[in-house]
Order: sequence, then C-alpha cells, then structure tokens
Amino acid sequence: MIIPLLTAGIFCSLYAFKNNPSAGRQIHPPTTDPDNAGLKLPSGFGALVVADSIGKARHLVVTKEGNLYVKLAKPVKEKGIIYLKDKNGDGRMDEQSGFGNYGGTGLYLKDGVLYASSNDEVFSYQLDEKNEVSNQNNPSKLITKLKKGRQHDTKSIVLDNSGNIYVNIGAYSNSCQEKDRTPGSPGMKGCPILDSAGGIWQFKANKLNQSYGDGIRYATGIRNVVGLDWNQQNNTLFVMQHGRDQLNGLWPDLYDEKKSALLPAECLYMLKKGDNAGWPYIYYDQYQKKNIQAPEYGGDGKKEGSKEYINPALAFPGHLAPNGLLFYTGNQFPEKYRNGAFIAFHGSWNRTPEKQEGFYVVFAPFKDGQPTGEWEIFADGFAGTDNVMSPRDAKHRPCGLAQGPDGSLYVTDDVKGTVYRILYNGK
Repeated sequence: MIIPLLTAGIFCSLYAFKNNPSAGRQIHPPTTDPDNAGLKLPSGFGALVVADSIGKARHLVVTKEGNLYVKLAKPVKEKGIIYLKDKNGDGRMDEQSGFGNYGGTGLYLKDGVLYASSNDEVFSYQLDEKNEVSNQNNPSKLITKLKKGRQHDTKSIVLDNSGNIYVNIGAYSNSCQEKDRTPGSPGMKGCPILDSAGGIWQFKANKLNQSYGDGIRYATGIRNVVGLDWNQQNNTLFVMQHGRDQLNGLWPDLYDEKKSALLPAECLYMLKKGDNAGWPYIYYDQYQKKNIQAPEYGGDGKKEGSKEYINPALAFPGHLAPNGLLFYTGNQFPEKYRNGAFIAFHGSWNRTPEKQEGFYVVFAPFKDGQPTGEWEIFADGFAGTDNVMSPRDAKHRPCGLAQGPDGSLYVTDDVKGTVYRILYNGK
C-alpha cells in the first residue's frame, strides 16, 4: 500500500493547543518536517521528529502540559525513564532528564501517578501540580517477583477505572514444548508455564509489594502481549498477542515455508475476567477463520481447536509483532478515527522466504466498543526501505503509542531512540 508523501508547507497554523500551560508561547501547531519525518501518511496528515537518540524507546505517556515520559528497554547513564520538555514552545523537545535505573517497557499515567515496569516489577511515582515526578529516587514498589525468562520478559501495564492495574506476564516459551523450539518435540501436558506466565494478571494499583498471591490471573492462554489498552467505550481490556513462531521449522511435514511465513495471525483480543485465548494448545488461522489445534498437541493444520477458547476480536497477518495499542479519543483527527485503535507493528523476523513485514502503524475503526473488521496502514516508512529481508535492515521500528493533549499521535522507535509526532491539519 503506497500513500504519497505530503508536500511541505501544507500545515498552516489553524489552532491553539488546549490544556497545555507550557505552550503559552506556542499559539500554533508546530511546523512539520519537510519530508514528514520520512513517514508516509494519509492526506492531510504531517509528522515531525520531536526527540532523537534517547535510547531504546518503548512505551511513553504525554502529560497535559505536552511533556513526555519515555520508558527505555535499557537504561542510558543509569536512567531508564526519560523526561522530555519543550521549553521554547516550538513543538520539539529541547530539555532532557531522567531517572529510574532499570530497563523495561511498561509506562502508564493516570490520576496524578506515573506507573512504570521493569521486567519483573512494577513501580509508581507521584506527580506534582506540574505533572513532574516528585519521588524520582524513592518510587513505591507495587508488584514484585514476577516471572521472567530469556524470551517475552517485558511487563506491559494498563489501568482500568476501578483502581486495578493489569500486567502482561509473557510465556517464556514459543509453544510450551518439552524442549523449546526443538523440531518434533511435543507440548508439555497441562503446560505448567501457565501457572505463572502466558496471561494477564490483575493487581491493586495502590497496594505495595504485591506478587502472585495478591493478584488474580485475569485471563490466560495468551503467549505474550506488549501492546494493550483499556477501552473507555465499553470499559474493557484489549490486548494484542504476539503469535507463535516456526511452524515450518518445527513441523516441516505439516507446514511449508510459505504457510509458516503467514501463520498464525497476530490477534487483537477483547478480554473479560476468566477468558482463555488458548495458547499453547491452539493458534488462530486468519485464512480458515478459526482456532486450529497446535501441532505440539496433535494438530495437523486443519483440525479445529476446542470451543472453550475465545476468538480474537480482529486478526492481522502473522509475525508483525504488535508492540503498541492505543484507543484514540482526541478531536484533532477526522471523526472516523475517534474511539478506533492504532496499533504499532514492530516488524517481523521470521517470514522467510517472504520479505519481512510490519514496521508500520495501522488503524482499525471501532463502533460501540467493537472493531468493524477493517483495518488500514496509517503510518509507514519507519524502516526507510520497502525491502526488509532482516530486521537489521530497518532504520526505525515503531513501538509505543500515546495521545497528546491536543489530539496529536506520538510514536516511539526503539532502534535509534526517535520520537515522532503526527498531526492533522487537512480538510
């Protein structure tokens, strides 16, 4: 899908920022980059780089003043959370500081509290009247001793409106084989991994030093989640699952390379308490439009899985690696985007012999809290090339998403540490 780049100068200054005291000097929206920061966007949209080279930027939040907190996968100079401010009102971040000497992905802002995760703990920081952290060196430890392994160890987080925090605990396995990622190895009976991983756990957002015994396994059978968000229309948790790998590499008699490159789907799930999405026993086939029994548990690529497992709300092509999910509630973008979902696809590594795919942000419209079933590429060009054969070929890889107080969309990149801002000013 090719979308022509917008020409420079299309963005006239038409509106003032709302709810942004620090933007008193910034009467008009910022000037977008002449090449829209290298991105391909729909007509009427433009983009600019607001920060660069800050580290491996994962999830982020935007304060009502328009300042940014960005979580880094690995600390830079003992700072795992970067705080960015626009001091001169030009829309670009020109002051940087940081705190939190731990890596990770999760970051969430709600009711004057900043929540952040390492790969095995979750912390909270109090914000002052300027939405700046007042206890940088003394955060509250909310959750501790969470399971982590050599894969899928990020702990993405989100809050509901009832004082609960939800934490992804990814499965430290591809498909719960007796010997992980070993050709022909069967799946472990009863998959013991699911006792402490492979799902979403619910904890209290204001209780200290919680661990598994204090929480609830809210939903299970979910291999790994990086992107998740709370839908305000239907007051429900949505998550994007990273689907399993290596169907051909592990079961070559059942799947050829092309099928393995395309399957299984990356799935958007709407989760209720007690839901089971079926990992490792099934995967979702977007072509057959049903849950298929996993080969580790007796499947042959056609046998349908148990009806006890939920179906996805929406299915995307395989292996795109969804790392960010955001429900858009702003007014800046055209009406079609309101309450719909933006999803940042980090990009694949295992679609050989096909070229690698993803490395873009997509939009999926919603109606009454449910996806309509359609989706489209919204922002492309992060990779810097249309021919990505290896993830190393991608110059940038989108990861986190956040909405600014004026309705702008922010996107992080965890390759070069770039933060993008996307605006609309079309007709």
